[in-house]
This record gives sequence, structure tokens and C-alpha cells, in this order.
Amino acid sequence: MTSPVDYEKRGHVAVIVLDNPPVNALGIAVRQGIDAAFAKAAADDTVQAIVLAGRNRCFCGGADITEFGKPRQEPSLSVLINKIEASEKPVVAAIHGTAVGGGCEITLGCHYRVGDASARFGLPEINLGLLPGAGGTQRLPRLIGIAPALDIILGGEYVDAEKALELGYLDAIVPAEGDLIGGAVAFADELIASGKGPRRISDMTVAGEGAAETLSAYRDRIAKRARGLIAPQRCIDAVEAAMSISVAEGMQLERKNFDELVQSDQSKAARHLFFAERQAHKIPGIPRDTPLRPVKKAAVIGCGTMGRGIAMSFANAGIPVTILEQNHDALDAGMTAARKTYAGSVARGRITEAEMDAAFGRLTGTVDHADIADADIVIEAVFEDMDLKKKVFARLDEVCKPGAILATNTSTLNIDEIAAATRRPADVIGTHFFSPAHIMKLMENVRGRETAADVIATVMKLSKNIGKVGVMVGVCDGFVGNRMLYAYRSQAEFLLEEGALPQQVDRVFYDFGFAMGPFAMGDLAGMDVGYMVRKHRRETTPSNDRYSSTIADRIYEMGRYGQKNGKGWYSYAEGSRTPEPDPEIEALICRVSEEFGIQRRPVSDQEILERCMYTHINEGAKILGEGIATRASDIDLVWVHGYGYPIGRGGPMFFADLTGVEKIYETMKKLHDAHGDMLRPAPLLEELAKSGKSFADYQS
Repeated sequence: MTSPVDYEKRGHVAVIVLDNPPVNALGIAVRQGIDAAFAKAAADDTVQAIVLAGRNRCFCGGADITEFGKPRQEPSLSVLINKIEASEKPVVAAIHGTAVGGGCEITLGCHYRVGDASARFGLPEINLGLLPGAGGTQRLPRLIGIAPALDIILGGEYVDAEKALELGYLDAIVPAEGDLIGGAVAFADELIASGKGPRRISDMTVAGEGAAETLSAYRDRIAKRARGLIAPQRCIDAVEAAMSISVAEGMQLERKNFDELVQSDQSKAARHLFFAERQAHKIPGIPRDTPLRPVKKAAVIGCGTMGRGIAMSFANAGIPVTILEQNHDALDAGMTAARKTYAGSVARGRITEAEMDAAFGRLTGTVDHADIADADIVIEAVFEDMDLKKKVFARLDEVCKPGAILATNTSTLNIDEIAAATRRPADVIGTHFFSPAHIMKLMENVRGRETAADVIATVMKLSKNIGKVGVMVGVCDGFVGNRMLYAYRSQAEFLLEEGALPQQVDRVFYDFGFAMGPFAMGDLAGMDVGYMVRKHRRETTPSNDRYSSTIADRIYEMGRYGQKNGKGWYSYAEGSRTPEPDPEIEALICRVSEEFGIQRRPVSDQEILERCMYTHINEGAKILGEGIATRASDIDLVWVHGYGYPIGRGGPMFFADLTGVEKIYETMKKLHDAHGDMLRPAPLLEELAKSGKSFADYQS
């Protein structure tokens, strides 16, 4: 078997190269190969320095996460890095592409680091519900300082070569046109000539001035942004420990925390989502080698909040986009709002002014359909009205070039009916963005009955290209996300009739991990928006049974539209977004209960949780059984990235597996007996419960 680690000599420099495609992951074979190569270099008296590099598309993508939770095999990554750092011969890491996770930690065990212009480093373990487990929390703050280290560790993002050089992570950048390994060898030769030996990060100390205030500020920030998550707090604790204990002692603490976290439900949930994003692109019936349509120019119909957000997503990704509006006043207002949004990002330090100018320069406004005729993809983002959308698509059919992808941003409407307004239904697809579209990560892509395979493949690839998490779903009322939303919100409203109050229901959701409950969210979105959705659903899905309470409609009819006018389910003080319980709403709720002959009763938090969350899961089981979603993990992605489902819970279907499918089925049977057919257990839920299987076992 060929070794995944190569060894060669260039003069007095040993060159050790990782060669484990695609990302040089640090599985046991790679670790053993590195260990053996360093031992060989140490035993060779003619070797005076060592260069560690990587082949393939990056230096090293980190640990092999399939090994997490399994018995540790030696050398562990921590042991290996300590051996590298202990080398008596100077070690230079030569970095191209990414050096992340364990790949970053192994470079911190090296004595020097050089990279080319493509080099990026980071410690993204936080995205897996973990902390760096091989010295990252101990060495990085010693090298670059507490605040920059915490930004990198807690942010889970990558730092480019120029910033890495500025921070002191890189010692030099090799010219882009040069040979990186050759440049690293030249750097090592200079070390030999100057007599410079190893420079070990473990011998460095963490600057303590202002550290207490810095750590306190990060803890406060994390308490708000990552409420309920364990890993961010553990990361801060570990970095704080680096100030007062040795690297060896800190790594023991780090390893203890890592081992605890890797067994936690939160980390299991995060790792589930990590793999779910990769699985989502595997779509039955769409071969991986399906040719893609080129998308070099985009167009968006509508410059309202959603339309300009979609357009900005393309512009931010480097794709020129033309925005079509009905008239110049609407267009000017939308473009001004887009410029203001970019300016706000500059003010907050999220982008530079140059980046703002470049992105905004890719936006072009027009009121003439002829200006979008050459677009490769056109995304309609007009009002959620079927007749209007059909008129828009009939017009696009006339003006757009052959092969252009015609996409609708509808959140609920039938894609096939929209496609029927054209003579090219194979080119029509749903691309449901979430507001604000330039920030929210989810693209709930909807394949119609006749959508072509290359359109599906292209839109899924496009999702990733513009920084979104794409999930392909089928056609039904509300698709995956909104259909499940309707299910649990209906139960939340029925619970009000039975005895609960909005603030209690919202508190249960908040305690579960949501940023806010359904009623506070209703006020944020606008009671008028919810009213129009319910009106449409009543017209298109007539039923003899009530599918939702009438309370929300009556609140709208009282002229209470939510935060936009300071009154909705709650009241809001002038200029405040803090919801305050309103006696007028409580009185309304009690009147509705009386009108329907419902005797109000105490409703426990547990009943609210089970009635809402289990009904939510039950609807997900129906969606899976009907083939609207391909796999349970696709549903989880929709809810985590589109609706703020707590990351630490892993999504509704993962939460169901953790809770136990049989328990949820038995609870749904009881709810069905008590409340009727709207809470009948889904056939798939019953099937899985009786067979002892989980949602993870099922794929439609």
C-alpha cells in the first residue's frame, strides 16, 4: 500500500509531504506516516531542517472526523504535534490552500510557517460543537494574542494569507508565481545559514494586559449569540487557561473538554448537520456528472426587500445581476436601500468600502424587459399571488433567451402551475430564499414535475456558489419549511384557546433554543403577512375542519399589525422591539375560548413542547413519506438554516431520533385520540416506531 506521506531530501532539508486526497485529512495512516518521516529526518545527521507541506488542493483539511467518538489510535494528533514541536531541527510548515482544524494545529507545532497567496488558516471545530483538541486553544493565543485567537476559534472562519501575515501566524508569503515548497526550502536554508534553531510556541507566554476585560466581553457576546451552546464557553475557558498554565497542562484540559463535547448531543447534532449539507447535493435521479448550465449573469424581478436581497447575494458572489422593476420610483428606492445596506456593513466592519463598491457595481437596475434577455437565470420575487406570478412568467417566456433558467421565489405556491404559464416548463424551478436574503443561508429549491435534470443540478451548485445551503424539495403547499411551520403554529394557537397565553408558549420555544417563539415571530414578520397567507390557504385548501385558530385573524382586524405599528400579539413601547404582554389580547383569547365553548384549563410547559414539537415532527414524517423531501437530514437543514431551529438540537428529525421515534408516535396517538384527525400519526412515523428504526435510516 502506498504511504499517504512522501519523504525526500533537498540538500540539508528534509521535505515531508502529505498526500492523502482530497484534503490530506489526518487519519491514522497519515499520522503514522508523519511520525515515521520525522523520525527518519531526526536520525539523519545530514538533515539540518525540515519542511512539512501538502499536495492536492490544500495543506491539510484537518482531522478525519469519522474517527471521532472511536477508540484513539496512536500516535494521537496531540502526541504527534508535541513530537514535531520537540524537534531539535527547525521545522517549517509550507501552506497552500487551507490549513484548518487539526491541519492548523499541526502548523502551530511547527517552528515557522510560510504560505503562498492562497494560504488560509482557521480552527472551525466550533462548527462541529467542539473545541480545538490538539493544542489550538493553547498555542494560537500565545502566537497572536487572546482577542484575535478568540475571534478565530469562536468564529469558525478562515483567515487569508495577508491577514495571517499581519497577525504573525505566517512568517512569510512566498510569491504566488513561485514554487511553494521551493520557497519553504529556501526559507529553511536561511535558517540553517543564520544558525536559527527551533522557535517553539510552547515557550511563549500570553500577553495578560486587559485580558480579564477581553474575556468578559467575549463571554457576554457568546451568551447572546450562542445561547445554550456548551462549546463556545469551553473554548473561552481553555484560552483563559493558556494565560496561567503550561501548554502541556492546557492540552490536558483541552483534551478533557474535547472528549466530553464529542460525546454530547450538541456535538452529535452539529456533526449531523455537517454531513447533511454534503448529503443534500446527492439527489436521486440526478447523476453527479450531469452537465451544468452556465450562470455568468443573473436577473431578479422586483427590487423590494426580498428581490434586492437576492440580487445582493449574486453580486456578493461576483455575479453581475440586473434588477427589473415596474417603474423608476420603485427601482430608485430599492437601489438606494441596497446601497444603504452595504454602507451599514461597511460601518460595522463586515466589509471594506472597496468591497462595497465592487459588489454594488455588479448591480444594474432597469424597467425594460429587454435588458434581462441575455440573463442565464432570472429569479422572480414579486408579491405572493398566483395570477401575478403567472403573468410574470408568461412575459419571461417571451423575452428570455433559450436555455435561461426561470426561477420563482415563491414560499408556498405550486411550481407546476407557474411553469404551465410558459412554453418551457423544463426550465422552471423554485428558489425559495429566506429574508433577509443576502444574509440567510437557506435556499429551499423546488423541483417541478417537468424541471430538467441539468436545471436541478445547476441550481444546487449555484446555491453553494452564492454562499447558501441548497436543499432540493418537491411541490406541495408550503413545501417543507412552511408546511411544517403551519402544523406547529396551528397547535400553538389552539393551545391559546385551551388555556395557554402567548408569553407562556413563546417562553417554552425560547427555552428550547429558538431565538423567539411563534407569537413574537408573528409580530416581527407582520400580522398582515400572516393574515394573507391564511386567507390564501383557506381559499386553496378548503376543509370542514378548522386548521388554525381565528385569534390571529381577529388581531389583524383590530388593526394590530405587529412590530410595524407597535401592537400585535404583544404591545411594544415607542422605539422598542421588546414584547410586552397585553391585557387586551388576553381578554380576546378568553372571549374566543368562550365562543367555541372551550373550558380554559392550566396548560403545562411540557404539553406545549410535545403538542407543538411532536406535531412538527409528525408533519415532517408525512413530508418524507410523500417523497417531498429525500431524506430526514434535508428537513433538518431547512429548519436550522431557514427557521432558526436550535443548532444544538440538530433539526426536528434529528431531535426526534434522539428523543425516540416510538415515544413520539405514542404521544401522537394520545393527541389524536384527544384532538381528532389533524393530529393523526403519520404512516411513516408509525412504520418506523413499530420497526424500531429511526428517521436517519429512511430515504424516500
